[in-house]
Amino acid sequence: MNNRICFVLMVALLLPACAQKIELPIEDFSPSSPEQVTAMSINHGAIYQSVSARTWFEDKKARRVGDLITIVFNEQTDASKTASTSASKDSFTSMANPTIFGSSLQFNVPGVVPLQTNIGNNLQTSIDTSADFAGSGSSSQSNSLSGSVTVTVSEVLGNGNLRVRGEKRVRLNQGTELVQVSGIVRPQDIRTDNSVLSSQIADAHINYKGQGIIADVNTNGWFGRIFMSKYWPF
Repeated sequence: MNNRICFVLMVALLLPACAQKIELPIEDFSPSSPEQVTAMSINHGAIYQSVSARTWFEDKKARRVGDLITIVFNEQTDASKTASTSASKDSFTSMANPTIFGSSLQFNVPGVVPLQTNIGNNLQTSIDTSADFAGSGSSSQSNSLSGSVTVTVSEVLGNGNLRVRGEKRVRLNQGTELVQVSGIVRPQDIRTDNSVLSSQIADAHINYKGQGIIADVNTNGWFGRIFMSKYWPF
């Protein structure tokens, strides 16, 4: 019976510990293909074609579905928090021995009562309590991401903004590095070299993760996560 109880307790601890790894929702980062342009009748003798025309003085920036645009990462976050709490409380209560018919109460108690003396006791009582609490905590975090990745325009919104998405996989020795980006870009924020800063992307989803032996050795094992999870009672 004791072995069964220990088994149930172990399973109850293992399940939340194994569930600590939070998986992000799966998104589609596949490149978008350009829209097929319907062939138009060519006016014989005319050089200008409105379907594929670009002005001579226009920068070659992404503006249609399937066009390429380079995302330049300039992500950097710094956060810190400090908290301190201190509290104390003292309480004292005293009750005098009552007097009945002009005489103070006195009585004997059985010997099984754990008192200093069992003879000539009264009801005089006093309680003195004291409580102190002090707590402090601090937290700091710093993250940075630099580099670039070229993505495609997946949709041109009604207001002219561009929805972009894409990913880059780099296989190095025993591991794979994966960078995924999606979001909304304003045409005004696209620079002359057809690039945009990641800090200027609205609804930005940036995933950077590794796979392989290097990423595995930097991950806490499932048994170790038991003692690091919020469900561990100690």
